[in-house]
Amino acid sequence: MSRLVNPHGGGELKPLLLEGDALAAEKARAQSLKQVKMSSRETGDLIMMGIGGFTPLDGFMTHSDWLGICDGYKMANGLFWPIPVTLSTDDETVKAGDEVALVSDEGEIMGTMKITEKYEIDKAHECMQVYKTTDDAHPGVKMVMAQGKYNLAGPVKVLSDGGFKAKYGEQFMTPAETRAKFESMGWSRVAAFQTRNPMHRSHEYLAKIAIETMDGVLVHSLLGALKPGDIPAEVRSEAIATLVENYFAPNTVIQAGYPLDMRYAGPREALLHALFRQNYGCSHLIVGRDHAGVGDYYGPFDAQKIFDEIPKGSLETVNMNIDWTFWCKKCGGMASQRTCPHTKDDRILLSGTKVRSMLSEGQDLPVEFSRPEVAKVLQKYYAGLSAEENVKVELKGHSAA
Repeated sequence: MSRLVNPHGGGELKPLLLEGDALAAEKARAQSLKQVKMSSRETGDLIMMGIGGFTPLDGFMTHSDWLGICDGYKMANGLFWPIPVTLSTDDETVKAGDEVALVSDEGEIMGTMKITEKYEIDKAHECMQVYKTTDDAHPGVKMVMAQGKYNLAGPVKVLSDGGFKAKYGEQFMTPAETRAKFESMGWSRVAAFQTRNPMHRSHEYLAKIAIETMDGVLVHSLLGALKPGDIPAEVRSEAIATLVENYFAPNTVIQAGYPLDMRYAGPREALLHALFRQNYGCSHLIVGRDHAGVGDYYGPFDAQKIFDEIPKGSLETVNMNIDWTFWCKKCGGMASQRTCPHTKDDRILLSGTKVRSMLSEGQDLPVEFSRPEVAKVLQKYYAGLSAEENVKVELKGHSAA
């Protein structure tokens, strides 16, 4: 019997990606169906349903699901869910009862869907409830406001992983694969470390704190779309692998990736991160400063506080809260506000955004920011960018710390 946490909802993993003859038959049938174009975010959500990362969902959500999640974290069936997983369109001709092919931005047929409901939403309401703002400078708000006029609900059949396995190989692990890996290593207490950045010294410190009390850490990198100026997944993966090889004990870290786009929803996204890490088999989610945040839309520890605000038992995966971490000159190493008695003048506060800003401006990284081996990987990437590609990173809010 497995000692890992149960998939969300308490049942078995529910991957919706077809295989073998069923896949071939549905692909052929999809060619004759009316097509609905998906955004990058919607495509990532569909792939997550395909690999079982969004267990136990069987498709895109209804209006009752949408409203229940926005206002109370619950789908119509009572299942806890923190952010709506919806599909939108401006197509006036599609209607409930239609079967459609779901097509990515690149034109690939990714799945099929039986439409059970077509409905409109109050986009501003979703933005306020999920993102705590309607400011269209917020990238998550911008995504919601750019959605089509209608949402489409219904069960899906997934036909593709979007090429993630071909592109990333062993790093693109499904929930079934991470669970099998944890079992083979004898792990049951596994902390997930969420990142959209290369791992700098503060990230390394967080992961090592977790390793002291856990069987191991899953460094789980986002492989989907980011905002301009963020470092691409391939570069991040190389930087993380370099850090793990040089600075972590063997058999304590597994690096993997998942196919979602960032929503930048701060506290609500932290809950989503915990939910799907439960499906991947992780018992804990490391939650540090400004988890999944952007700019100064959220307080630095709002993503930790929200776990105390949801109904008890909503998730089996629990948060591992870690305080503000930094390099302290007097301590001579990494520390946190809970362990360091010195003043802010002695502390060098680190963030992924600050590292990216320095790199984009051609500055060397101090050893307090990043291990030399990691810095070399990142410097090589930035040196190869054209002036147009080298997006200047603006430091705002907590990211400027």
